[in-house]
Amino acid sequence: MSNRIDASALTPQILMRAYAAGVFPMAENAQDAHLFWIDPQLRGIFPLDRLIVSGSLAKIIRCDRFEMRIDHDFDAVIDACAGKGIERPGTWINQSIRRLYRALFDMGHVHTVEAWRDGALVGGLYGLALGGAFFGESMFHRETGASKVALVHLVARLRRGGFALLDTQFVTPHLASLGAVEISRAEYHRALAAALPVGADFYAWPKAGAVAGKAALAQAVL
Repeated sequence: MSNRIDASALTPQILMRAYAAGVFPMAENAQDAHLFWIDPQLRGIFPLDRLIVSGSLAKIIRCDRFEMRIDHDFDAVIDACAGKGIERPGTWINQSIRRLYRALFDMGHVHTVEAWRDGALVGGLYGLALGGAFFGESMFHRETGASKVALVHLVARLRRGGFALLDTQFVTPHLASLGAVEISRAEYHRALAAALPVGADFYAWPKAGAVAGKAALAQAVL
C-alpha cells in the first residue's frame, strides 16, 4: 500500500512507529513536499548469514583501501545519497526526509557507515536501527567498491551487535548480486515482529576507530 501524506506533520517519533509497523516513507522526487507510506508486497532483505562477497571485493576489504568511519558526517552522506548519477538520475530524498532523518541521527537512531580515502568521503550508507532491526535507506559510491565495502562493514557490525534483520526495502540487480532477496509482505512482518524485541547493540564494536577490513570481512561472512 502507499498513501500520500503531509510531511510537515511528521515527527521522528511517528516515523519510528511507522517502521515498527512495517512501513516506510518515500517522496516522488526531491521537490515534492509530500511523502508516501510504502508497504510493498515483496520486501527486500539481506539475510545476515548469506552476504555474498566476491574475491575481488574481499581483496579490497583486506587491504584496507578505505578508512571506515561510523556516524561521522551524516549530512555529507545524505547529500551524496541524494546526488544524481549515471545509475540514479533522480532522488526520492526531499527536504522532509532530510529533516526527519537528521533528527533521528541526533537522537541516536540513525547511523552511517562511511568509506573515506585521502580525506574525502567516497562511499557509504545510512539507515535506522530499532531493536534488532536495521532499515537500510540509501547508499552511494564515488570510487569503485566503496559502497560495497561499507555494506560489508555494516553486516559485520550488525552481526557482532546481535541484530536479526537487515531491511533493504527493494531488491535491485546490484543488491541481489550481494545476497539481497525478496520475501513476501507477510514473511517480512513476521521477521520484523521477531526482530524488534531483540536487544541489539550497534556499538558492540566502538564508534571510534572503525574495525579493520580483515576483522569486518571475517565477521560478515563466517
